[in-house]
Amino acid sequence: VQLVESGGGLAQPGGSLRLSCAASGIIFSAYRVGWYRQAPGKQRELVATITRLGATNYADSVKGRFTIDRDNAKNTVYLQMNSLKPEDTAVYYCNSENPVGPDYWGQGTQVTVSS
Repeated sequence: VQLVESGGGLAQPGGSLRLSCAASGIIFSAYRVGWYRQAPGKQRELVATITRLGATNYADSVKGRFTIDRDNAKNTVYLQMNSLKPEDTAVYYCNSENPVGPDYWGQGTQVTVSS
């Protein structure tokens, strides 16, 4: 199983970025998948998840600004990030549940919000 994130980079406050996570070896549509982030010196935290039925859940800090969605045909999950703030700066990780063991994780993609 491999999860590969892309789309990170530098954005200005108020700007937007769209992260992608492409999966191989696992069918995303069968599991809960999501995005987590880890800022320097802080613990990894949940950003957003989407269940196999399409129900979504967001951290309070990103509600109304971030949107998670999934393209089952492409086996890819996305995180649309709007109205970015400096405090959104972190490494963002793609995650998928694994019913037979530990969750799967991507390698992470850096998001930096700065003017």
